[in-house]
Amino acid sequence: MRDYLPRVAVDWHLTLERILAIAQKSGPSGLLVFDLDSTIFDNRPRQARIVREFGAAKGLPQLQRCQSWHFVSGWDLRGATTACGLTEKESNALYAELKLFWQDRFFTSEYCKDDIEIVGAPRYLHALDYLKARVIYVTGRHEGMRTGTEACLERCRMPMPSVGGQVQLLMKPVQRDDDDAYKREAHEQLETMGTVLAAFDNEPMHINDYAAKFPEAIPVHLATDHSDRPVELDGRCVSIPHFAT
Repeated sequence: MRDYLPRVAVDWHLTLERILAIAQKSGPSGLLVFDLDSTIFDNRPRQARIVREFGAAKGLPQLQRCQSWHFVSGWDLRGATTACGLTEKESNALYAELKLFWQDRFFTSEYCKDDIEIVGAPRYLHALDYLKARVIYVTGRHEGMRTGTEACLERCRMPMPSVGGQVQLLMKPVQRDDDDAYKREAHEQLETMGTVLAAFDNEPMHINDYAAKFPEAIPVHLATDHSDRPVELDGRCVSIPHFAT
């Protein structure tokens, strides 16, 4: 776990159990809101694929061997390429070109299909779905990624969204829209859908926004990785490492 992440209390699993109990009482009027990236999905396989393809394009065998575990510092491409065997100087020299290569691929349906589940996420999501509380995915991914996102949800055996159904997937209209602004706009939509019982997000800024907007809800922070913005976690937020209790 990276140094900037809040410490996870030894009894973190009790929060997940409490949310299940609340969801059981609420039924369909209760909303459980989940971010996707670094919350229920681990993006490192997608990241590693992009680095391997960049390595192939540049004739760099070290990068062609890139795997998920080379991403030891979250989304840090320089750290990953160094872990793959490049020197720090080589990684820095390639970074700008690699970042452009990454940006052209990362935010696409084709590549997001490579994501895998955060430990325990499918089982926990289905437990909530079984209780008839509504699972709502709210993500900064844009609509152009919907096909790949739904394919990944299906492959990871997570509850599937449907038009007008109990499970919904809310996405940004277009990629250029700001993630922070979009999620705040989504709060207004959530208020029309039911009562937010709990929200789950890896970004401190986003989970802090949920804590402020929905004071009766339980804000849960996934202590996986985030964008490295210096944002202090709201005191109401509970940090958890994964969903396997």
